[in-house]
Amino acid sequence: MRAITSEIASQPAQWRKAAALAPAVAGLLPLPGESAAAIGCGTSHHIARAYAALREERNLGATDAATASELSPHRRYGRVVAISRSGTTTEVLRTLEGLKGSVATVAVTAVPDSPVAAAADDTIALDFANEQSVVQTRFATTVLALLRAHVGDRLEAAIGDGEAALARALPAGLSEFRQFVFLGQGWTVGLANEAALKLREAASAWTEAYPAMEYRHGPISAAGRGTLVWAIGAVDPGVLADAAATGATIVNDGSDPMAELVLIQRMAVELAEAHGFDPDHPKHLTRSVVLP
Repeated sequence: MRAITSEIASQPAQWRKAAALAPAVAGLLPLPGESAAAIGCGTSHHIARAYAALREERNLGATDAATASELSPHRRYGRVVAISRSGTTTEVLRTLEGLKGSVATVAVTAVPDSPVAAAADDTIALDFANEQSVVQTRFATTVLALLRAHVGDRLEAAIGDGEAALARALPAGLSEFRQFVFLGQGWTVGLANEAALKLREAASAWTEAYPAMEYRHGPISAAGRGTLVWAIGAVDPGVLADAAATGATIVNDGSDPMAELVLIQRMAVELAEAHGFDPDHPKHLTRSVVLP
């Protein structure tokens, strides 16, 4: 069995661990009313986007999300959350070092003795969610489970949907689609971008992601019978109807958005293998970007 396959299958159990951990680390994460930023690179940035939007939806405080190399030096925060699976990503490390002494920082990582952990004021170690595969799956969703539990989400339904997603049938004729589009609204926009990244990384697929209401503003012109349009969470039904009118295939299951990611991760592996790619070791990618 490929590493990524077993890592995908382990996710619901990891979410339970993260939810159980959340009360113990609550004091390390942004407090209600505290302004905050969440940073990361690649997948970690998409999870940061989801968390920032979710925290604002819950009216818990102004929250920005940024790629680690693009955090604005002109804004002030009470706390910065840095997400890094390996704890070695250069951009995250440089940003934390630049913030030292000016703002409270917490690293969420799978490697507690890593450089990123050492550079942050505090560390939340999710070492139980570490991965062998280059492509992130369970670490990302386990971080999100922790952050969702921290902002007050109950995860029982998400865990149940995640378990069901491990057995759900994938859309038929996957290899016949030439374009995959993922749509989200609110906090799931970040997850739509993460879904697109998974297919891009593992299977070199043509994938796109948009806030659902923006899809009509140009991108829909590329849709047709070879397009799969997938709703992550609740999406305006009118947008999906317009996409269906192009001849595109629509997936709108209504499961918890984290469970939708599980299904999409499985789809990425299947597509990769159909095209002769190794989803554990995608071309041109390494487990972490470490710069000179």
